[in-house]
Amino acid sequence: MQPYTEAQGVVTEPFAIQSKPVRRRLFLPTARQTNWLLIVGFLSVGEALYLRYMAIENATVSLSCQAGLNTWLCWSFRLAIVLYNREVFGGIALAAAALNLLRPSLALMSIALAAAGFGLVLHNADLASVAAALLVLSLARPAPAPE
Repeated sequence: MQPYTEAQGVVTEPFAIQSKPVRRRLFLPTARQTNWLLIVGFLSVGEALYLRYMAIENATVSLSCQAGLNTWLCWSFRLAIVLYNREVFGGIALAAAALNLLRPSLALMSIALAAAGFGLVLHNADLASVAAALLVLSLARPAPAPE
């Protein structure tokens, strides 16, 4: 068998193997996993909104907690303030989202989603928004190969 000549338009080898590109499956959560992620997202944002508007920005509760009132709401208030000052919400969200981008899993996505929800509501938006963007990007990368 003779190779094609340039006169015929294409020069190829006589027994060249033409392979189709292999498309890998994207990381896409199942319906059950999506429901779990929706629950985690709504609960974290809901708790963060409750904490922000019922404790942090409510002057009566905020002053009572700073004066030493010992209730679960004041304990949550103090914990949120300590974590906010050290940007823990955004840091955890960014670390979990970066790990999720490298190796997608439901656990990492849940942690990143919950921490990003808290971070966005409680004013750690700089790191939490980058984490949210990384979570969106992680949905566009190929799924890990089965072992």
